[in-house]
Amino acid sequence: MPFELNKKMKSIEPYEPITGSYRIRLDANESFIPPADEVMDDIKAAIDALHFNRYPDPAASELCALAADYYGVKPEQVVAGNGSDDLISVCMNAFTQRDDKILTFTPDFSMYSFYSGLIETSCIAIPKRDDFTIDVDSAIKTANSENVRLIIFSNPCNPTSILLGADEVRKIVRSVNALVIVDEAYMDFADRSVVKETEDYDNLIVLRTLSKAMGMASVRLGLAITNKTLAGLIRTAKSPYNVNSVSQAIGCAVFSHKDYIQHSVTRINSSRDMLFAEFKRLQTELPGKIFPVAADANFVYTKAADASALFEALKNSGIIVRCFGDYLRVTAGRNLENIEVVSAIERFYKGT
Repeated sequence: MPFELNKKMKSIEPYEPITGSYRIRLDANESFIPPADEVMDDIKAAIDALHFNRYPDPAASELCALAADYYGVKPEQVVAGNGSDDLISVCMNAFTQRDDKILTFTPDFSMYSFYSGLIETSCIAIPKRDDFTIDVDSAIKTANSENVRLIIFSNPCNPTSILLGADEVRKIVRSVNALVIVDEAYMDFADRSVVKETEDYDNLIVLRTLSKAMGMASVRLGLAITNKTLAGLIRTAKSPYNVNSVSQAIGCAVFSHKDYIQHSVTRINSSRDMLFAEFKRLQTELPGKIFPVAADANFVYTKAADASALFEALKNSGIIVRCFGDYLRVTAGRNLENIEVVSAIERFYKGT
């Protein structure tokens, strides 16, 4: 008899990042800043010292200790993963089971519902308000009435860039019986983190990444920060050698240069603010065409008239951004890249 796929794999829809070569890439929220020379020197030295015939440290102890020092928590609270996606998958598998309910919001990072589908949990996606903010009271009510086991959301949000205040995050954590995972991949750009409070709660996990502010997207390094008990369970549930030795060495080198990280954040925020200001200018000069939403991350989320046509026009000119229906998400780039994408948008709407 022929092999037949199960129901969940018949209906699965893959996450499809944009591929191809473009002269200006502002689609993936990557940092435009390459590692400083002194960071690269430490990375090369660390890699040269590796024993490639040996398995990596399964606990990534040195990396977790340096990360703990950077975030102001204890080393035993930190678990390293092969990117935040790895940790999202591990946590969902560890703390929920088939037919449990997971609560997310929409719009938000699509991989939350993707992993929920793989483990066959029921995913409740609460629509955000018209301004893309979360109705916290409504979310708490739904979580409790539906007996939700896990709540997960990004903060600041990807793709909207809107930030949920720390008090509102605390309110959710304190008011539900569910585990709450706050994905702070973009919190370096907003500075409203609850990461230092993870030891205070028995149901809070914060995710951080080296892919954005620290410019290490190619390395795939993520961190789960939580209380000691949950951290121990995540270590038990993850693969034994989930973070390779090269990634660990690179992560250690980066965390050893705190000034470099802070300098990068300052530069990226400056670029983001410039880009947002330019979109606000377009909103004034091109009535009814551009409506920027927010800029609390390292990108700008904006409603755009004829968004799909604009996306294709930018793409055809060698500029790639992300399109979400009527909205574009544009990563902050180098100043010349920001200027060029704004100029291209102006030309599109002016028909020149």
